[in-house]
Formats: sequence, C-alpha cells, structure tokens
Amino acid sequence: MDIILPVAGLGTRLRPQTWSKPKPLMALAGKPMLSHVLDRVMPLAPERVIFITGFLGEQIESWAKSNVPVPVEFVVQSEMRGQTDAIIRTRHLRSTDALILFPDMLFETDFSGLASTDADVVMFTKEVEDPSALGIAVVRDGKIVKLVEKPKDHISRLAVIGIYYFKYMPDLFSAIEDQMERGISLKNEYFIADAIQLMIDAGKTVVPAAVTLWEDCGNAEALLNTNRVLLSRNAGGVRSVGDSIVIEPSAIDASATLERSVVGPFASVSADVTLRDAVVRDSIVDEGATVESAVIERSLVGRGAVVTASPVRVNVGDASLVNL
Repeated sequence: MDIILPVAGLGTRLRPQTWSKPKPLMALAGKPMLSHVLDRVMPLAPERVIFITGFLGEQIESWAKSNVPVPVEFVVQSEMRGQTDAIIRTRHLRSTDALILFPDMLFETDFSGLASTDADVVMFTKEVEDPSALGIAVVRDGKIVKLVEKPKDHISRLAVIGIYYFKYMPDLFSAIEDQMERGISLKNEYFIADAIQLMIDAGKTVVPAAVTLWEDCGNAEALLNTNRVLLSRNAGGVRSVGDSIVIEPSAIDASATLERSVVGPFASVSADVTLRDAVVRDSIVDEGATVESAVIERSLVGRGAVVTASPVRVNVGDASLVNL
C-alpha cells in the first residue's frame, strides 16, 4: 500500500502563519501536524509515502526526508486546480492500492480491515449534528450510493472527512479522466467526491468506515481546539521548571528556556522558545519564538516571532474596578 498526502494547499484560513510555513508543518501538541498523521498510518507498513506539494513545498520535502521512515516521493501541483488534479499527478508512480489523506485534521480509526476489504473504495466518515457545511455520504444497504456537497436538506448526517482507500488506483485515475473530460468542477477546481460518484455510477462498490475521533485543524480556533484534545490525553498536575511553573497538560520542548513564567494548561511550546516573565496558556508557541512580560491565551505565535509587553503598575483604592 502507498500513502498519498496532498499537501499543496495554500492554507489561507491559517494566515498569517501559513505565509511562511505550510499548514501541515504547523505545530500541534509539541510536533508538526504531519507527524500526528504519520503516527496513525505507519502501523500499516506502507511501501512509500507520496507527497503532492505546492507552495512552500521545499519545507515539506526537507522535513519528510528527515522524518519519514519509509521511501518518499514528491510530485508538484504548481497550480491550485483541486483535489483530483493533484492526485492524478501521481499516476506515473503506478500505485496499486493507496490510502489518500488530506492532512489538515486529527483522527483516530482502525485501518486493519483495509487489507481484506472486497470494496473498491473505502470512505472514512463521521456522523455529525449539522452536515450543512460539509460533504455527506448517503448509505443504502451498507454501501455509499450518493455523495452530496453541503446539503440543504438533512438527507444524511454522515460527513466525509478526507480519508479514502482505493483498492485499485487505476480505477480512480480513469474516473478522474472522465471527470475532467466532462468538466465536472466547482470554481475551476476538481474534487475527489465527484470522481468517486462517477465510480459509483459505473458500478464500483464504495463503503463507509467510521472514525472514532475527527478534529479539524483548518483555522486558528480549530487548531487550538485540536491542540487541547491532544494534550488532554496527558496527565494533569503542576511541576516546577527552575523558577517557572508548568501546569499540565502541556507540551514543552526540552530546549525551551523558561524564566519566571507560568506555562499552561494546554500550552504547546516548541524548540528554542524563550518565555520570560510570561504567562502562556491554551496557546501554541512555535520554534525560536520569544514571549516576554506578556500574558497570552488562545494564541498562535509563529516561528521566530517576538511578543513583548510592559508590566502594569497600579495604585488601586478600596472597592475599585479596573479593566486592563
């Protein structure tokens, strides 16, 4: 099996962070988002991991060569023309079966049944309360019969989350060719759901598989919420680090410098960060950043950024109310 990771997107919903760093390398609970995804697929013992890169792709390539324990391949999507435009660029690599993941999410699922499935496609799904902003799958007799993008009527609450297994990749490539010949696109972008619908219409068997956890990482609020979910798996408590206090659960890189600071809970602090006279909670502070004399909460601090503030001095009389 191959793992195919389309990572060419611009990550516009996470700007300004993604002006200088690709979204899949955003820090999350102490390590890049991509690392969390690979943790979940490496037990499948893939033959290789194929990255479809674009904007800032050289950073992903450098990271992958140092951190992925199996052979890697890189394909470039230079123009953003959608999901299947990206995927068909891997055709020359001749994958037989493949697991395709769009790595801007945190998920938990059991992949063990893929090797023995009789289905042509396995689409991983999650039941949600409000599917109106998502793509959904309509299931009949255990098979997916229809895919609907952002349904107006709640014909299904089974959301499609961006993980797909294809037993025979040439079938998908043929469907993509058909999709492009017919011009089935939205705003000049080609989507994988349309290609899979063509496979369904041609008689291919497509079945759903459940995930037990799915958390979006597409924007700042979602990223911070997912950071909390990951860190919540660790134990609580309070510990001293020199003259600073760390409130768990938090992820503090061993190379970070803490001076007279209170860190946590739910703080993710990357390598070579300096926190001095600071309070940092429910935030992600990326590599080499400095936070000094500041209180930050629900914040993202990018690589090498410097956040400073001035301590406030007050002389407050009895029964006063001061809003700072």
